[in-house]
Amino acid sequence: MSNSYAIAAATATLHDILVRVRTPLPNDPSSDPDLAETVISAKPLDKARDPEGKNQLNIFLYHLVTDAQLRNTPAFGTGNGETARQPPVALRLYYMITAYGSKDEDTLAHRLLGRAMSLLQDRAVFMPADIQAALPGNDLYRQVERVRIVPHTITTEELSKLWTTFQTNYRVSTAYEVSVVLIDSTQTRTTPLPVLRRGPLDDGVAVFPSTLPPYPTLSEIRLPARQPGARIESGGLPGDVLTLIGNNLAGATVNIRLTNRWLTAPFVLTPLADPTASQVQIQLPDNQTDLPAGIYTVSIGVTNPGDSERISNTLAFPLVPRLLPLASHAVATDASGNATISLHVSPDAWPDQPVSLLVGDREYRANPRTTVTNSLTFALKPAVIGDHFLRVRVDGVDSFVIADYTATPLVFDPDVKVTIS
Repeated sequence: MSNSYAIAAATATLHDILVRVRTPLPNDPSSDPDLAETVISAKPLDKARDPEGKNQLNIFLYHLVTDAQLRNTPAFGTGNGETARQPPVALRLYYMITAYGSKDEDTLAHRLLGRAMSLLQDRAVFMPADIQAALPGNDLYRQVERVRIVPHTITTEELSKLWTTFQTNYRVSTAYEVSVVLIDSTQTRTTPLPVLRRGPLDDGVAVFPSTLPPYPTLSEIRLPARQPGARIESGGLPGDVLTLIGNNLAGATVNIRLTNRWLTAPFVLTPLADPTASQVQIQLPDNQTDLPAGIYTVSIGVTNPGDSERISNTLAFPLVPRLLPLASHAVATDASGNATISLHVSPDAWPDQPVSLLVGDREYRANPRTTVTNSLTFALKPAVIGDHFLRVRVDGVDSFVIADYTATPLVFDPDVKVTIS
């Protein structure tokens, strides 16, 4: 494997190979003084040209991609006994090599490019010793995969876009692919102990010949008849009964978990009676402070002997605030046409919960609160004269304004009606 110097090490190795263009190749004339002072650089295209106009080869890393084959390989073990690491970053590097002749003489540029391509053809695999010497501190030479360099075909259109991006004039160039370069992960993987038994009772995999999932699954929440939500017990009125429908809901221990955005931990309830595999019933308790009104999710935890607890999926339902009996059904406005309404709700409203009063088709925000309380005050500015049915909206959930959802026809609840005069 190799460290984060891997990309720089590949570029440095390529640089060291191209330095050899200064000396003649075996089939070249015995001396070539025109190329003896060639400059090798690694700069972006718009800054590549040497200001002194010498013979020059420029190496430009213009693109890199991850290697699709090695990207998802298993973790590699290390040679010094360390914990296995996450798969490495596997890269393919794409370089453009541009030749410049002395005083922009293209004949010299062509001679340079020909010698450079000949050198790279004979060194299609980077030697570990060359990589190690090219850049101090790198360990690219240690990776198992060899680093290879091969010509890369690049179209005229791609060349044109590349040079146009840098807003500089095109010079004779060729492209190469260097691969594969691996950068070792610094994140170690866990190394679990061998498996001693399969399952709590060492009885292997449990097989269930059914299309239904083998774990607790909820498919439906049934609220009291025709109600759009559920209410907790309060003011002598019982809490609503919820029926949870699903599969594999029975067990030695069954717990129902209610969660809400204001709760730091799930509120746990026990079933009304022994649950069946397909049905569990719960009744919402008289808890005014721990179960604020709003949207809840419910899940079931089932525990059987010799097995850990299995948690079902979650379903949502609204916990509806109750508007407790009004002290007065008559509200008078002041000289400015404003009015104040004070009322009590169940469960208690939390300080940060958004609470408003719906008077007919108007909405008024509650006065600020600093504690959990069931006493709310609303300033109606201005108040709307006439008869109105009240609804309290807590955390986006409205109290019932229908007297009885089982009745036919449905009628508004006279107990929540006020007259503003």
